Amino acid sequence: MDYYKLLGVERSASQDEIKKAYRKLARELHPDANPDDPEAEAQFKQVAEAYEVLSDVEKRSRYDRFGSTGSGGGAGDPFAGGGLGDLFDAFFTNSGRRAPSNQGVDLEVSVDLTLEEAVAGVSKEVKVRTALGCDPCEGTGAEAGSAVNRCDQCGGAGQVRAVRQSILGQMVTTSTCPRCAGEGSVIEKPCTECSGEGRVVKETEYSVEVPAGVGPGSTLRLTGRGAVGPRGGASGDLYVRIRISEHEVFQRIEDDLIADLHVPVTQAALGAAITFSGLEGDVEVSVKPGSQTGEVYKFKNLGVPRLRGRGRGDLLLNLVVDTPTKLSSEQEEHLRALAKERNEEILDPSDGILSHIKSKFN
Repeated sequence: MDYYKLLGVERSASQDEIKKAYRKLARELHPDANPDDPEAEAQFKQVAEAYEVLSDVEKRSRYDRFGSTGSGGGAGDPFAGGGLGDLFDAFFTNSGRRAPSNQGVDLEVSVDLTLEEAVAGVSKEVKVRTALGCDPCEGTGAEAGSAVNRCDQCGGAGQVRAVRQSILGQMVTTSTCPRCAGEGSVIEKPCTECSGEGRVVKETEYSVEVPAGVGPGSTLRLTGRGAVGPRGGASGDLYVRIRISEHEVFQRIEDDLIADLHVPVTQAALGAAITFSGLEGDVEVSVKPGSQTGEVYKFKNLGVPRLRGRGRGDLLLNLVVDTPTKLSSEQEEHLRALAKERNEEILDPSDGILSHIKSKFN
């Protein structure tokens, strides 16, 4: 039997490589993961046998030279003295089979902001219904004056171990202690306020400092503001998800603010100095004579503060030239005079639009 081939390693493999290869194969082939599979059980035994030899410097040296360990209880009987039980205990007992943690769970809430608040930063109060430490028992779960004793079944470990014999040798399994439910301790007289949990569910309020420039969908983490763990356990974290409402004027694209700048046709034609109300103050815009819809005015560093860097985004104003829809008779007369002077064809006020269209087909 080629032990190196069984583990899938080269003959020059280091002890660490051999250990990693065995650990991977043992997890895949272990009888607990392959119930009622004799082939997997047999392979598991062979892999364990290979590791028993190759993980020992002396046995590996003899195997490399003679093809066997040269010992009566070695390769031929690798489980003599409970070898498999030791291997299983070393690699599996401490891999996800510990006593359950009394760490409190994380929580998540949402907070709604205006665009102004997101740009400038703001302090917000959020309400959370969560588990808080019980005041009467100070989080111990025990009535005042009563004792919290170490569990006599697991010795305070929160776990119990059982050893059973199989065709592979001794198998060690670990499970949560049924007496203390993994806590490691037993309360003599539970607190009547929290029923021995050491915590009660209440609504509380936290202040959240939202940094300037936060974006929609961002999440802020408040360490230790989640649910308190049972019987004095550490608290989880509180995650605050940011939602930003739409703005009537501004659109945000990354760190830039974008808005439409509406000007009447007279100002676009003749030029004008216009005051635009920004999020954080007025901006003076110089509209040049003959400006057209679609032109963009860019103002550096008047956008949103950058969270992960210096400076800010830009303010972009899209020019929109507004055509007047309601004219007095005098204003209409002035415009007609201008059109005539510029030789621009316009509708006769006595003719409707339909008359004008019909005339084109006559």
